[in-house]
Amino acid sequence: MKILVLNAGSSSQKSCLYEITGKALPQEPLQPLWEGKVDWTHHQGVAEIEVKTATGESLQAEISAESRPQVIAYLLDTLYKGSTQVIDELSEIDVVGHRVVHGGQEYRVSVAITEDVKDAIARLCTLAPAHNPANLQGIEAIEQLLGDVPQIAVFDTAFHSSMPDAAAIYPGPYEWVEQGIRRYGFHGISHQYCAQRTAQILGRDLASLRLITCHLGNGCSLAAVKNGRSIDTTMGFTPLDGLMMGSRSGAVDPGILIHLLRQDGYTVDKLDHVLNKNSGLRGISGVSGDMRRIREAIAQGNSRAQLAWDIYVHRLQSYIGATIASLRGLDALVFTAGVGENAADIRAAACEAFEFLGLKLDSQKNMGNPVDSDIAAPDSTVRVLVIHTQEDWAIATECWQLLM
Repeated sequence: MKILVLNAGSSSQKSCLYEITGKALPQEPLQPLWEGKVDWTHHQGVAEIEVKTATGESLQAEISAESRPQVIAYLLDTLYKGSTQVIDELSEIDVVGHRVVHGGQEYRVSVAITEDVKDAIARLCTLAPAHNPANLQGIEAIEQLLGDVPQIAVFDTAFHSSMPDAAAIYPGPYEWVEQGIRRYGFHGISHQYCAQRTAQILGRDLASLRLITCHLGNGCSLAAVKNGRSIDTTMGFTPLDGLMMGSRSGAVDPGILIHLLRQDGYTVDKLDHVLNKNSGLRGISGVSGDMRRIREAIAQGNSRAQLAWDIYVHRLQSYIGATIASLRGLDALVFTAGVGENAADIRAAACEAFEFLGLKLDSQKNMGNPVDSDIAAPDSTVRVLVIHTQEDWAIATECWQLLM
């Protein structure tokens, strides 16, 4: 089965083509036959495209493109034409899987895309305005380019739909519940994949484990995973809640927002921009939302960069502590995504607060660029893992399971 995966962001697009053969899923994630990445953040109306194949062929290009369908059409051409060709014709694609950020309360599992599903994704654009519209554009582009090929929606919110009401419902008026205002959680595809991969690496039954998965990238969230199910998470009604992030504030006192909106010239749109684009690491440091740039600035004596790092670690430790309480204990702490996978100092600082629980890192393993490995000391009471998250592979396996 050839599975095309589209993982659309607000200003980016990642696509992969996998081929799964046989009647059982492989134990280890497969390498994609073909990968395409698009970024159109650097120049207005210009898409920067990078394509590579499993055999080592590559392509880099810049094209004038105002619309996502144009970009997807260009990407699909590289699948069966030129140096990056891996199939003879597009009709060889058996199914297309899409990451869809928000599925609301309606969609708690992956589903085949129908007109009703598209309508729901469109309705939920107000809750994920930076992502759901892009997801919908990708679905419609595939309809135009590939006709009636089956398409599957894999929802980022689905994994968290098992959260108990006590964790999911905000303590506002009950009318909020009736309006669908609740904690949905995000990064669910990554959290679910990392939980499953952790159980595999430890040789344990996932249903027997209490895990905290820390997805630390430009966006950051934790998930409490018990018996294979998400029972709590830090992102909420939107991806703005919880941890300090690259440019997002995370949780703040709502009274601050009321205070600011009462100031002259402070509009809802300005507040939205400040909280999502000019807060977090970028807002405090004044340098960047990228942890690598923060570290460089700290090395040069930048006190605001040091403050940003300190706040980031403090809030990470605080939320891990709260999540341990939700789980009533902890078997493994898992780090993933750009910061989680690459920042040994952040992992060490996060773990330091829990030495009183008997959690001990093996500092040599932690510093050794670990991938899919346990970096806890042998006598640690809690295992600590670094997992390379593979959302695209997780989407492909969802497609395979639905069609087999």
